[in-house]
Amino acid sequence: MAEICCQEAKSTPATVATVSASVAAAAVASSVIDRRRRRLEMKRFRLASDLEESAAEYARAGKRQRLARTVSGSCPDAGSASQLQDPDRCPRYGFSSVCGRRREMEDAVSVRPDFLTTGSSKSHFFGVFDGHGCSHVATTCQDLMHEAVAEEHQKACSGEEVAWKEVMERSFARLDERAANWATTRSREEPACRCEQKMPSRCDHVGSTAVVAVVSPTQLVVGNAGDSRAVLSRAGVPVPLSVDHKPDRPDELERIQAAGGRVIYWDGARVLGVLAMSRAIGDGYLKPFVTAEPEVTITERSDEDECLILASDGLWDVVTNEMACDVVRACFRSNGPPEPEHAEVGTSSSANGVIISKAESDKACSDAAMLLAKLALARRSSDNVSVVVVDLRRGL
Repeated sequence: MAEICCQEAKSTPATVATVSASVAAAAVASSVIDRRRRRLEMKRFRLASDLEESAAEYARAGKRQRLARTVSGSCPDAGSASQLQDPDRCPRYGFSSVCGRRREMEDAVSVRPDFLTTGSSKSHFFGVFDGHGCSHVATTCQDLMHEAVAEEHQKACSGEEVAWKEVMERSFARLDERAANWATTRSREEPACRCEQKMPSRCDHVGSTAVVAVVSPTQLVVGNAGDSRAVLSRAGVPVPLSVDHKPDRPDELERIQAAGGRVIYWDGARVLGVLAMSRAIGDGYLKPFVTAEPEVTITERSDEDECLILASDGLWDVVTNEMACDVVRACFRSNGPPEPEHAEVGTSSSANGVIISKAESDKACSDAAMLLAKLALARRSSDNVSVVVVDLRRGL
């Protein structure tokens, strides 16, 4: 009995040690599990927060796009051409301008029916301006470019012949000078612009492309500076009326180098590694390498002309000329059949003897502009997208 008691007494410390070790191991395991659980909970919390922020950002971006898409149809300040102007003289048109995936909207569109009267004929002005750095140069062009063209035209008009190249060059130069002096001439009552809020002020780092078209009964006059573009659809064939001013275009590259500048390839060809176009209004800090002098084309109108498309590079970066013209023609075909010859007042006859509704033509242009903007977004355009569609079919 004594031996047994002694054995039990001798074995007790070992048992206690074993139990203590087990308890300590269980405590350590429990603490490890608790730490893992806390880390998982923190990860879930961060993931939920990120998802909420992403959803909110997506909703905000979607809201920006939806709001911008509603800007389509007739020019708000000029009114509908069918309502305010002689329907036999003003071409049908529609436009769409969307912010897309950009945080800021820097595009501007100008539509000015009957902005110029020469004798008994009237001409109409259409323009797309793609700003960069800020929006104030584009909006200045939107407000004043048509006035500059009209005034320069009146100065240059001598008889029937008008030197449209000089008219466009002087008009673009006036807007370029206005952009250079914008910071000193603007009203101080206006709210501070985004570029002015930077330290130091970057007003001379702001510019805009400009593609404008004057549509007369007999001619299409297009002036372009930058990488926005004008395309004419004639008998089903796209006819470019402007050529993009990219820094690596051979003649533009030669001009920039002759002026002492350089083209650096940084995410594409850029003037001094900064600007992805070689001509623009504004951008005073890049003169004389970036010029505002436009290239001008004059095209005689034809009975085979179908439509004129003006758009910023947000469209042309992802949509070809052929595809854009196909979309517009499809919209023209799908907006209802031609009306019979006994149609009501407010329609006009086409070349083949049928009557086409002017209201249908307006809707077709607006639908085409809207569809092109949506197509650019669907093709992952990363820029603002602005499109103007003008119906050039005879008899409309």
